[in-house]
Amino acid sequence: MKVEQIYTGCLAQGAYYIESNGEAAIIDPLRETKPYIEKATENNVQIKYIFETHFHADFVSGHIDLAKKTGARIIYGPNAETEYEKHLAEDGEEFQLGKLTIRVLHTPGHTPESTTYLLLDENGKEQAIFTGDTLFIGDVGRPDLAQKQGHLTKEDLAGWLYDSLRNKIMPLPDDVIVYPAHGAGSACGKSMSKETWSTLGLQKETNYALRADMTKDEFIKEVTDGLMAPPQYFSENAKMNKMGYESIDVVMQRGAQALSPREFEATANETGALILDVRDKTEFVKGFIPNSIFIGLDGSFAPWVGALIPDLMQPVLIVAPEGREEETVKRLARIGCDNAIGYLKGGFEAWKTDGRETDAIETIDVKKFEEIYNSDNNIHILDVRKPDEWSGEHIADSQNFPLDFINRHMSEVSTDISYYMHCRSGYRSTVAASILKSRGFEKLVNIHGIFDDIGASSIPTTDYVCPSTLK
Repeated sequence: MKVEQIYTGCLAQGAYYIESNGEAAIIDPLRETKPYIEKATENNVQIKYIFETHFHADFVSGHIDLAKKTGARIIYGPNAETEYEKHLAEDGEEFQLGKLTIRVLHTPGHTPESTTYLLLDENGKEQAIFTGDTLFIGDVGRPDLAQKQGHLTKEDLAGWLYDSLRNKIMPLPDDVIVYPAHGAGSACGKSMSKETWSTLGLQKETNYALRADMTKDEFIKEVTDGLMAPPQYFSENAKMNKMGYESIDVVMQRGAQALSPREFEATANETGALILDVRDKTEFVKGFIPNSIFIGLDGSFAPWVGALIPDLMQPVLIVAPEGREEETVKRLARIGCDNAIGYLKGGFEAWKTDGRETDAIETIDVKKFEEIYNSDNNIHILDVRKPDEWSGEHIADSQNFPLDFINRHMSEVSTDISYYMHCRSGYRSTVAASILKSRGFEKLVNIHGIFDDIGASSIPTTDYVCPSTLK
């Protein structure tokens, strides 16, 4: 028996490879099929099953392409209606994989079709559960992401989740290993651990949602409290996973067109394509193609693309470090941004060498900002971190302008005002500055540096005080 977690940090996502006696199964694969096929080929095994825990909202699964290329059967649990061929399993149904058995445990709550897969060894002993978004390490899946079905509310789904956990998962032996679909950094839960696996016994001791004395009403309240609005691309990804999508091979080929600076500019003008610059933030601020948007590959790239680009099928032209163009197209495809139509051959250096117009963003470090602040503390400051980060500690009189929802709050800023922008390290503020720049905001100064350095400086900071507590 072989069980391997294939974890992708950018998406905080875990896919799984299970192998026994010449047969393999893949659970919740990413969009690209090559890694799974190569792994099976290297081990001289046949991929027999592709198990999907639910209709994922935060990435496009590779189940359809992988099934076409390997002949493997796509398996979903109850209530999963699709427009492509699959096996709709019944609760308790079992599948043989070599000497192993995989049992279906229908665990609705995160979504109506959510299913956990229980792995039993050749002696019938429970070894592991692959919980998808039903049970995370330290958390459970949020109940507000399912595609709308009838009059179901998030409270209804939270109630189902309570029953699923207590009737299907918690009765299992404490030594069963818990393998979830996500870890810390995913928007599919609220407070997931950085650990990517655990034992069920440890989760019963430490996971708030598995408290033995918790009532259903208490569970519903805790699970639904404090949920931020989901990223805008989640509904589109769930739809693609349910309805089907274009082959990853076609997407990759379309995005692999190398364009000279002249061809790149002409294509941008002809198609109205978004120019996406994925270089390091320190390189981007020094020079970029006018009106391009920065989302760096070395941050949480794909989730930010999904959260910030309103139309995932908008044509996209890529400016990437040389050698990372294919990686960029692949990572865009993971969240359904399928219309990359080429990249700048030779990267930004080729654009400069060709003598074409460039732009830049004024950028300073924390020390310089401290000097400016102390000489003029009436400046306007945009803090683009999440509301809970801002609430924890922020510069006094700063304006919280979360990058996550920048497209919804453009009316809160003015092109006539000069803004100093910061986040925790400079990545998100660079993204935000590039978006504002592309929309006519010219009076911007970006701050690169660690927020802890701001807290340790002479710049006054404060935490949030709820208005109801003010005297």
